[in-house]
Amino acid sequence: MSRPVKTESELISMARAELKVHADCPDGITISILRDGDSWEFRASADRATSDKPGYPECVAMLVQIGDHLSKQYAVEG
Repeated sequence: MSRPVKTESELISMARAELKVHADCPDGITISILRDGDSWEFRASADRATSDKPGYPECVAMLVQIGDHLSKQYAVEG
């Protein structure tokens, strides 16, 4: 059975919504999707000032967990 398809922006919006619930993330984090064949994962990036803020490492770790969960449920469009 194939996974439902979502756009990158839909998946990133889903990730941001989950992060708001589960982590205290600083503003300024950019979330992107890295594809590898049929699989994908989230990548976080930020400028130095943002990455130095409290909560940033925990936010990135939570994003990895969210991506693992969502990538098993959804495929990326395109």
